Amino acid sequence: MLSLKQIDYALAVAKNLHFKKAADECFISPSTLSNAISDLEAQLEVKIFERNNKKVIVTELGKKILAKARNIKLEVKSIHELAQHNSIGLIHSLSIGIIPTISPYFLPIILPKIKKEFQNLKLKIEEGQSQMLINKVKEGDLDMAILALPYDLEHLISFKFWEEDFFWVSHRLNKNAGKAEIKASELEQSELMLLEDGHCLKDHILDACNISSSTQYTLKASSLNTLIQLVKGEMGTTLVPKMALRELIGNKDKLSISHLNEPGPHREIVLITRPNFAGMESIGILINFFNRSLKEFNNI
Repeated sequence: MLSLKQIDYALAVAKNLHFKKAADECFISPSTLSNAISDLEAQLEVKIFERNNKKVIVTELGKKILAKARNIKLEVKSIHELAQHNSIGLIHSLSIGIIPTISPYFLPIILPKIKKEFQNLKLKIEEGQSQMLINKVKEGDLDMAILALPYDLEHLISFKFWEEDFFWVSHRLNKNAGKAEIKASELEQSELMLLEDGHCLKDHILDACNISSSTQYTLKASSLNTLIQLVKGEMGTTLVPKMALRELIGNKDKLSISHLNEPGPHREIVLITRPNFAGMESIGILINFFNRSLKEFNNI
């Protein structure tokens, strides 16, 4: 009989197109995975994968079978979610993805409050880039994810719980330092340092400043903290979201902060999930909780 474990293994192979990588993802040996796939193909009497030492190819019939398998996985997950609701409507166990330009500044605000207010909640948190998290939510590997918009959500649904503007950070010796507000036209693009490609925050900043995505930047970084250290070293200037200001800036002796005076909000923070997610009541509870926590934090 077809098992859920076999479905998980087959979907992992289809995702990675590599048995060793799929086995690592499933925390089993390649031989165990290979035997499970062979048993599955024997039970169904079809070939799902063509494989040799160099590559794995999903057969045309295999693609149709795997599409059904994904739906089965999502339906089973939905059954578990329905059975997990507690007395206040929050699912006992939730998996949430979050992008790296939000997690270091958002999680310290909400995690202590979650632990206090929802003591029985088992929370799994995974950090990753927007597209990876979107794929995992669609495939049922994550219940929901926290992202920044605008972004193509590919048939998922979103619930906004926060919006914010960007702030220009420069060394205090910069010629534009000390201004409360600054227009994008006043920024020296040759001095502007942004995150590497793949971070949606970079795209949001370019959109807010109406700067071409083809513009080349001398200095790039993989984290906002690195950009701030570069600013302190007078290597250039950068833009950061309001949520990150307090954590990033700290001692402002060397820095100047100016609000980016361009139409906003410059980005929206949302919780995304599947349209058929069984824990919609949990979404509402979390949205209200996140919004309240951020308002309290900003009023401190």
